[in-house]
Amino acid sequence: MSEKEIIKELSLLNDISPELSETLVNAGKIIEFPKGKILMRQREPVDAIYFQLSGKSMIYNLTHHGKRKILFIYGKGTLLNENIFNNYNASVYCETLEKSRMLVITVSDMNKLMEENYALVKAIIEAQEKKIWRLGHQLKNTNSSIFLEKKLAAKLWKLARDFGKDTEEGREIDLNLSVTFLADMLGVSRETTSRMFSILAGLGLVKQNKKRIIILDEKRLSDYYRR
Repeated sequence: MSEKEIIKELSLLNDISPELSETLVNAGKIIEFPKGKILMRQREPVDAIYFQLSGKSMIYNLTHHGKRKILFIYGKGTLLNENIFNNYNASVYCETLEKSRMLVITVSDMNKLMEENYALVKAIIEAQEKKIWRLGHQLKNTNSSIFLEKKLAAKLWKLARDFGKDTEEGREIDLNLSVTFLADMLGVSRETTSRMFSILAGLGLVKQNKKRIIILDEKRLSDYYRR
């Protein structure tokens, strides 16, 4: 992957100068990680900043009972770290969902670049603000007054928007999504998630083809969880 291709993939660099973008890219190195690679562990030191260039990764935490709760799924162009300053321990887990290529920069080198470039600081803050907005939106949707099938519908609609590809049947989510994985996103049991998915399928909103989920009608699915 060339320098220009890397810059094109990183949405973070859209609003900063080409010269600064090149400086950032040259400060790091491209590393390819296999599926299931844990990049950050809760309460453990983090010494690198990760920018996703290809593939997908998930951010999650563990409940008091040791159950995984998935917070975000990120695709290409994303800054994965929740903190970028020196000497910090991660507050979440970050794990690759599929083979992924990353731009990796040491925390110390990133800090030096930020000290010298306000435009980079601004771009980083804006990227983190988007994450905070998404987290706030998620917290709003965890209100117990929202039926679980509507929560699932909202999650699937968002995944289709972020990672969907159009097919003859509808919009297929380009992720392998097992019932267990969906349960970890909702924070409920596998059995409950299976029942909720069956409700949506029975309404003709979604269908499953092996581990791929197809949204049969995006507008109807959106209307369903919003009403």
